[in-house]
Amino acid sequence: MKIALIGASGNAGSRILAELSRRGHQVTAIARDTSKIPTAPGVTAAAVDIADVAKLSAILRGNDAVISAVHFSASDPDKLIAAVEGAGVRRYLVVGGAGSLEVAPGQLLVNTPDFPAQYRDEALGGVAFLERLRRNDTLEWTFLSPSALFTAGERTGRFRLGTDQLLTNENGSIISFEDYAIALADEIEQPRHVRQRFTVGY
Repeated sequence: MKIALIGASGNAGSRILAELSRRGHQVTAIARDTSKIPTAPGVTAAAVDIADVAKLSAILRGNDAVISAVHFSASDPDKLIAAVEGAGVRRYLVVGGAGSLEVAPGQLLVNTPDFPAQYRDEALGGVAFLERLRRNDTLEWTFLSPSALFTAGERTGRFRLGTDQLLTNENGSIISFEDYAIALADEIEQPRHVRQRFTVGY
């Protein structure tokens, strides 16, 4: 497939890029600093200001899918969605956050008393982005939320999928960037959560 990856040099983005390259996809890796994009099979680096809807849309045109792996606090969902729609790409996948997941019926993780204050704005941005997608009837979107601890680790291929509830085990709520990338790439290749949010964890 031809896939555009916005935020390809970040923690999640770089692992997603590696996973897509490993699987033989052709990836346009979009980042502010393309020197951070590694040379890999099928990867073409592109520098573009993601706030410039026209220029971003031009880069995205002709792809089978677009992935957004940028921080919510550093991006505008309306501009990103407009760029994808303007490019004529239907499939749009967003690297979500855990803050919008439920820890009890109707209670989001971001609204719990112990949620870290330094991550609150980013988490609320994720909540807003998800709500914006849920109102969209044009794109075949998917919002994949990681577990609460989203960190560097191993590529094991062993994880669980869920829907709107935070996944936990005896070690807490954890997923590696590497295994998250597998779950996202699987969803691109075999869509099972179109116009849905889902989550991945151990």
